[in-house]
Amino acid sequence: MAVKYVLKLYVTGETPRSQTVLKNLKEILDEDYKGVYSLKVIDVIKQPQLAEDDKILATPTLIKILPPPVARIIGDLSDREKVLLGLDFVAIR
Repeated sequence: MAVKYVLKLYVTGETPRSQTVLKNLKEILDEDYKGVYSLKVIDVIKQPQLAEDDKILATPTLIKILPPPVARIIGDLSDREKVLLGLDFVAIR
């Protein structure tokens, strides 16, 4: 696979909500995009400067860095279609 997605997920602490968001995202990505994405999880409590640099106003926030254009989604990432459309992911199948 030539396509590579670079993602950042901003969360607040290691809370049940943060764990749910990460689980939801990994389920979506591993279904169709396994091996073609990299995900960096950033805790805004531990790394507030990174959140400030990316202008994070709410958590959880998912940012697609590559490929362009940059896209953001805020929320629990439970709606698969909304996540894929919001990130402008193409079908790999």
